[in-house]
Amino acid sequence: MRNVDAYYGQSHILRDLSLSVEEGEICALLGRNGAGKTTTLRTISGATPPEVRGGSISFDGSDITSMPAEDVSVRGISLVPEERRIFPNLTVAENLHLAEVVNNKSNTWRRNVQFKHSGASTEQIYDDFPRLEERKGQKAGTLSGGEQQMLAIARALKQNTDLLLLDEPYEGLAPKIIENVESAVQRIREAGTTILLVEQNAAAAIKIADSAYVIDQGQIVFDGTAEELRADDETRERYLGV
Repeated sequence: MRNVDAYYGQSHILRDLSLSVEEGEICALLGRNGAGKTTTLRTISGATPPEVRGGSISFDGSDITSMPAEDVSVRGISLVPEERRIFPNLTVAENLHLAEVVNNKSNTWRRNVQFKHSGASTEQIYDDFPRLEERKGQKAGTLSGGEQQMLAIARALKQNTDLLLLDEPYEGLAPKIIENVESAVQRIREAGTTILLVEQNAAAAIKIADSAYVIDQGQIVFDGTAEELRADDETRERYLGV
């Protein structure tokens, strides 16, 4: 993202925002509620709103600025939204199967798009998320919050995902479940998928991140490694409250 200005109607949310995510890393985007974190992910993914009125966004050398969400998706970017959006009346296995069907159908649109990572098999998903295999016959709406989060991430990985956008994956989860999700995210990165992690739980996010940005009122106020942010008490106290 280079000098991006994004709006909700007449409200100027992202202000001259620039950030980059390197291939193969976990990058954390941190900030308080209302700072612009979710807007940043929606701007990248093409979800509506917001509207980009300045700057540019590129992915793997291609300009994706203001591209519709379906076109961004077929280029290998998958968004796991904060509200998860699983199908509660389908089982775990049915949610995963539906995601696989959609991915196979959309492959017909992916002309001249070269992916580094094809959609994960169900076996791979169950290796990364053993709890989902245990619950595969259970309706998704009856899962715990942590299990639903795992399913939302797993469903995204059924797509040809080179860049995974995670919006508040730890929200509402118990500390032990956060550890399980953390481990899964790290395994996904080790398999080669790049991750942009938006999170209000700064301590948990920077524990597994390689690089970090802090956003405040739509502007980047910190850009560095996760280790540098851990050592920067002033920035963490001023903008993150930790």
